[in-house]
Amino acid sequence: MSRLGGDRNAPHDPEWDSLWHTLEARPEPKRERTVQTPATRSSRPGASAGGASPGPALADAAPMANGLALVIRTDGAARGNPGPASLGAVLVDAALPNARRPDAPPLASISEYLGVQTNNVAEYTAVVRALALAEELGATAVDMLLDSKLIVEQVNGRWKVKDAKLIPLHADVRARLGRFGRWSATHVPRSQNKQADALCNQAIDRAQADGAKAVVVRPR
Repeated sequence: MSRLGGDRNAPHDPEWDSLWHTLEARPEPKRERTVQTPATRSSRPGASAGGASPGPALADAAPMANGLALVIRTDGAARGNPGPASLGAVLVDAALPNARRPDAPPLASISEYLGVQTNNVAEYTAVVRALALAEELGATAVDMLLDSKLIVEQVNGRWKVKDAKLIPLHADVRARLGRFGRWSATHVPRSQNKQADALCNQAIDRAQADGAKAVVVRPR
């Protein structure tokens, strides 16, 4: 979750100076996928999303046979709450050896300006956009690593959705997850979500400079 008012004055972080060129890097060549049979771990015991049960987290399982598995990181931000808002998402091929590293090169990414919205609406919209792109790319499994504990707990069914603005977005996310063979949603620290956060900043800065509302990078 990002609150962007002070980003421009944030301390210099040399560890991440070389990260952002990966956002439009060509994806690594596809590796031959092998089928493994690890023990199934559900992200919500006994639950289902649109008729499909959440499967094991992709950290514990190989990609599904003849299918693309993705690690997804998303972020939403608002300068003010509500205020000018944006979303960012990175989708990483889970077959990469370091797919779960925060700096893993994405297969695809999204940077989109949303106009005036609340931070939570921006966060949820980021997940919707990322899942739509994952489906477009033919993914059969997704492992979402999100810094929004609200979304992780609500998607897994542990927290109720009380905000009327979030109810349709939550329903959309659950419906989309139901179209994948397996999925998981895990909370991660904000410090591990810098790629998606940077895409949020880029979207707002781009909009303020009369640039494109949305930039989507797909595999070449």
